[in-house]
Amino acid sequence: KWRLGWHNTLCFQGQNPSWRFRSTPATERALQYQAGQKIHGFTVKEVVAVPDLFLTAVKLTHDNTGAQYLHAARDDKNNLFSVQLRTTPMDNTGVPHILEHTVLCGSEKYPCRDPFFKMLNRSLSTFMNAFTASDFTMYPFSTQNGKDFQNLLSVYLDAVFFPCLRELDFWQEGWRLENENPTDPTSPLVFKGVVFNEMKGAFSDNERVYAQHLQNKLYPNHTYGVVSGGEPLAIPDLSWEQLKHFHATHYHPSNARFFTYGDLPLEQHLKQIQEEALSKFERTEPDTAVPNQPHWDRPREDHVTCSPDAMAPDAAKQNTLCMSYLLGDITDTFEGFTLSLLSSLMISGPNSPFYKTLIEPKIGTDFSSVVGYDGSTKEASFSIGLQGMAEEDTEKVKQIIVQTIDEIIANGFEEERIEALLHKIEIQMKHQSTSFGLSLASYIASCWNHDGDPVQLLKISDSVAQFRQALKDNPRFLQEKVLHYFKDNTHRLTLSMSPDEAYLEKQVKAEEEKLQKKVQALSESDKKDIYEKGLELLSVQSKIQDASCLPALKVSDIEPTIAVTPVEMGTAGGVPVQYCEQPTNGMVYFRAMCSLNTLPEDLKLYVPLFCSVITKMGCGGLDYRQQAQQMELKTGGMSISTSVNPDYSNVDMYEQGVLLSSSCLERNLPDMFHLWSDIFNSPHFDDEERLRVLVMMSAQELANGISYSGHMYAMTRAARSLTPTGELQETFGGMEQVKFMKRIAEMPDLTQVLRTLPRIKRHILNPLNMRCAVNATPQKMSDAAGQVDNFMSNVASNKKDRKPVRPLDPLAAPGSGPSRKLITEPNFKPCQMKTFFPMPFPINFVSECIRTVPFTHEDYARPQLGADSIRTIYPAGHRRGQAVRVLSRGLPRCPLQ
Repeated sequence: KWRLGWHNTLCFQGQNPSWRFRSTPATERALQYQAGQKIHGFTVKEVVAVPDLFLTAVKLTHDNTGAQYLHAARDDKNNLFSVQLRTTPMDNTGVPHILEHTVLCGSEKYPCRDPFFKMLNRSLSTFMNAFTASDFTMYPFSTQNGKDFQNLLSVYLDAVFFPCLRELDFWQEGWRLENENPTDPTSPLVFKGVVFNEMKGAFSDNERVYAQHLQNKLYPNHTYGVVSGGEPLAIPDLSWEQLKHFHATHYHPSNARFFTYGDLPLEQHLKQIQEEALSKFERTEPDTAVPNQPHWDRPREDHVTCSPDAMAPDAAKQNTLCMSYLLGDITDTFEGFTLSLLSSLMISGPNSPFYKTLIEPKIGTDFSSVVGYDGSTKEASFSIGLQGMAEEDTEKVKQIIVQTIDEIIANGFEEERIEALLHKIEIQMKHQSTSFGLSLASYIASCWNHDGDPVQLLKISDSVAQFRQALKDNPRFLQEKVLHYFKDNTHRLTLSMSPDEAYLEKQVKAEEEKLQKKVQALSESDKKDIYEKGLELLSVQSKIQDASCLPALKVSDIEPTIAVTPVEMGTAGGVPVQYCEQPTNGMVYFRAMCSLNTLPEDLKLYVPLFCSVITKMGCGGLDYRQQAQQMELKTGGMSISTSVNPDYSNVDMYEQGVLLSSSCLERNLPDMFHLWSDIFNSPHFDDEERLRVLVMMSAQELANGISYSGHMYAMTRAARSLTPTGELQETFGGMEQVKFMKRIAEMPDLTQVLRTLPRIKRHILNPLNMRCAVNATPQKMSDAAGQVDNFMSNVASNKKDRKPVRPLDPLAAPGSGPSRKLITEPNFKPCQMKTFFPMPFPINFVSECIRTVPFTHEDYARPQLGADSIRTIYPAGHRRGQAVRVLSRGLPRCPLQ
């Protein structure tokens, strides 16, 4: 997968400052290591306890090659490995991206094609993938099984350092000239290739087009001035020999950073990595470092074009404008921490200065697609601007940005907003994450890639303390940063983008010209050779590969039992509640499911809009700004989203509702439930201007997501006519919802929508239609249960017995407590249906959906295994963008991109 930027965000787990650092077997073992100790060809450089994250960090260096190694020992069974290489291309051919694909096509020890896909049914991995960023490539996997970890590590090491890099694999994954019909030599020659087509798809997204141009033009002098993923018309300039040379110079241990995480012993990892890979290399001096971008002595402006958006909320407002500033080196950990906080203060939420001056005047629909602090490059950047604006507002937006910066320098930020942001960081540090290792690897990747200290990056409490001290010593600390990095910064790019009706036509013409130039240079012998190679590739792709060389788990390697999570059922004010005691590090998590069974059919389309605005309009005695501030100060977030859950035993029955989710620190438990009480009892539905801002932002987000998530929209639409669940999913999250929100955004008067929202609220926020769940520590569970009781008492006035619109499950036992309120659609008849949505993209998304059987049916495993088999037996098709999966609603889905 190609990623333009790698954003430094991480869900942290930590502790209350009053708790002691709880040593575990994993952290205790790691603390025994000493600086200077030699282990399997590595030397320990540093051992650091990081109590904020309940881990011990061990930094090592490989003696012979200089490879860097970081081990994060933590009491977590979901162990992770990653190796990242600094890959710094100097042209647009996409060589690091194509190489990432090609190394996964077989290696010396495992020569079968696509060993990664074939490991899917030989492993218990919880994650397997690879990523190409602007300046590094990463290969991570995770698993909870020790033997599986060793198997996957062997496959990954061999793939990265000893790939086959066959020419046929380069043709398949990168690019090739091939007859349109490979079996017909008279059919025209065309460009083909996985990455070639993937990047055509990537640049069908206007947001990605803009982001790529912005980075290339802000950092024009080195690797950030090119497209690491590959510019489609430049990809055919890459040769197989150039690909192999890039591997030889970049995929070397001297240019590598290894990271392991979890509770497995470090020594075993080091021993295997040394024996299977590093012992076969000598040290080199890789020339991959990224120099600082020379700073401009005056700001620059530029303009690019894009394809018109047929789903834009306002066809006359499709321009984007953004000002982007070059900041400091990301290896300065505290400066990066400060600038990231400063960015949030400037743009996040309705209380931020730029939200007030750019979003609320409705000059555009939303912030520009690139906004805020970006630490994914060696020197960070900050961007601010608007999308969905009129061309004539360009100068006005520039003036507003400059004026807002002046106002920030003059007035600074409210202390309560700073505290709310620091509270958010505390929440992030405490929050549990099942993929913590992967988040950790992603978080440290960019800084470590440029020789920053990854351990220092993890000491979040130190940065918070230093930040508080800096504010105490100098109350204008933040304003001076704004003056230095924004007001007085001459390395500023103002980039505008406008739609061009001939954009796609120009792209097609440019590709055709490139193709004809290639074809005209061919002799008849060359064309014959291309035809024969096409047949050879087709033959290889069609063969069932022998995967016997790959390692596999045995039944004896797998734990025979699965850990059961104990839960206790209870009630609060007659509402079923599930209580689950967990080591939540001082956090309390609350969720509630509210049924939609009584909601009239004509209101269904409005439910996603209701969910997106209900927590952002104000409630009780708070206006929307005060509500946002209290939510940031007292909670880890409060959200409501649609939920459609099919029955396990009947594909024509399902549960429909909205899911309420929130979390908070234990000390803020009463405040969180007070906010929920106000949302239930007295939400504000009287501010049309506020609603219009939220509608425009939502409609713009949906329109932007079509090209990026086209396969999901295709699958959702294909399932619409096969089950009631599929029909409702299309209503809530398919193209039907996209078109509905476009219509709402185009309405000159939203009074009718404002009148509709209270009607929906009366049906949804009704305690008689709820069931709840609470997760907390054993010590706090009693208090949490008491707060749930108080909450139910406070919202009891919303109780009203309403008749379901559709019949309930006749087999549901009366008084069965927290059982789901399943409904059926007696008049629903499955039918075949074909739908086509013409969209202005140079790529198509196709999905076929088949109605099968529910989860508990004796034949359910067969379509599930069939879908897995298609993925593993025909990996070439998968790599072209095909994916097959079976959902619990009994619908195998196969999207083609």
